[in-house]
Amino acid sequence: MAGATAVAGAPQAMPDDQPMDRRKLIAFFAMVFGMFMSILDIQIVSASLAEIQAGLSAGSDEIAWVQTSYLIAEVIMIPLSGTLARIISTRYLFAICAAGFTIASALCATASNIEEMIVYRALQGFIGGGMIPSVFAAAFTIFPPSKRSIVSPLIGLVATLAPTIGPTVGGYLSHAFSWHWLFLVNIIPGVIVTAVTFTMIDFDKPQLQLIKKFDWWGLASMAVFLGSLEYVLEEGNNKDWFSDEHIVMGTVFVVLGAVVFFWRAFKVEFPVVELRAFGNANFAFGSLFSFIMGVGLYGLTYLYPLYLGRIRGYDSLMIGETMFVSGIAMFVSAPIVGKLSNNMDLRVMMAIGFAAFAAGTWLMTGITADWDFYELLLPQVLRGFGMMMCMVPISNIALGTLAPHRIQGASGLFNLTRNLGGAVGLAIINTALTQRSDQHYARLSEHVNYGNPAAMNWLDSVGANYDSFGLDGAAVALQKLSGILTQQAWLLSFMDVFLVLTVLFASLILFVFMIAKPARPAGAGGGGH
Repeated sequence: MAGATAVAGAPQAMPDDQPMDRRKLIAFFAMVFGMFMSILDIQIVSASLAEIQAGLSAGSDEIAWVQTSYLIAEVIMIPLSGTLARIISTRYLFAICAAGFTIASALCATASNIEEMIVYRALQGFIGGGMIPSVFAAAFTIFPPSKRSIVSPLIGLVATLAPTIGPTVGGYLSHAFSWHWLFLVNIIPGVIVTAVTFTMIDFDKPQLQLIKKFDWWGLASMAVFLGSLEYVLEEGNNKDWFSDEHIVMGTVFVVLGAVVFFWRAFKVEFPVVELRAFGNANFAFGSLFSFIMGVGLYGLTYLYPLYLGRIRGYDSLMIGETMFVSGIAMFVSAPIVGKLSNNMDLRVMMAIGFAAFAAGTWLMTGITADWDFYELLLPQVLRGFGMMMCMVPISNIALGTLAPHRIQGASGLFNLTRNLGGAVGLAIINTALTQRSDQHYARLSEHVNYGNPAAMNWLDSVGANYDSFGLDGAAVALQKLSGILTQQAWLLSFMDVFLVLTVLFASLILFVFMIAKPARPAGAGGGGH
């Protein structure tokens, strides 16, 4: 610990030879579980939106807000949590967030219409977002460097596993019980986490005097900036981007909010978010890599279920069972990554991880309409292994060289970059899928015309089968042909997106060795919500 930079009430780094306090260990693992619930809950509904839509009688354009409202609220809270932890202490912040998250989960289960669900999900996301950065900060301050090779993979596993197995858990719960259990499942664990963290966390002390310096204008501008940005990214493709007046207005709010937020962040004595952490080169590079990993984590968690549902016709439970492979790969890789982080250059670990991730997406460029569990097995294994190999060293590099009193605020920023990467990535992926599928459909349609004997023979053959049943065979045949062309167009657009992801992650291998070799010891592991 650098005593000269210590701040009263801030968490202090633990000496390497100091034995671990059992109370702190129990409190920390309770925090990890709370973080797991918070990260899990965004993806737990992803495979079960159809069931929720039917249960709430919601429109197809409304149901997406079950996820969007959570994301918008969470992305505002994550960077704010570092400041709140300094003011009221990690103990009170985490216990309040765990209790609030539990109550919001119960409210979500009681929602009787889509409007109530959106409000409750926003509340759940906002409160739950405060639990994520606190875990990263605590890992750096209560564990000695000699123990961090164990803690790093643990946090990395929990934080990356949660969004990966979200569709699996959600699919099982909604099938075995009902969609209400997607939220009721949080109640008992939430009560336990609240009780344990409130009674056992003593990592730092409140600094209530900071309330007088709190930048309310900075908070308001950050909420406008990040909330509007998340909205524009989430809804842009569905609304055809700037042809929709709501997206235009949202973009205006993004710009105005950003200008005020960044001005306040560098002007006031006690900013809502401490952006000066980006002055640390390792933190800046780590945050950049975290942003890209957010693209990969959220992008593939979105692409796999979309393919399985749209092309293969899988229901939510089947999608969850197929995607569980990545979670198993992460679980198996965690102890290996922990041992490697003690002996291997972290840059080499990242390069291996990026290469594995790129190899997995490269295999997906050969996807067909017949791919099933076994064809998706190796790409998912490579994805899970690559994610663990990347996330642990990325967060070590980003947070491991910061002064202890800066870690609370910096951990919020670090987690924010991953979430923003996911939001930007999903917006780009959605737009690319839509545009490329339209282009591929138009191109394929050019070859299916009256001058193509093969196409005409197929139409005549299929139409004849339905004529015998008294149906309009020609119309049915045309409809089926259109369906085939649509499916092939989507497959081709999937290939395009997977190819872009392959190039993106392969290119990161070159950037890894542009950063200086990280000093040891490194810190706690990362994750991906």
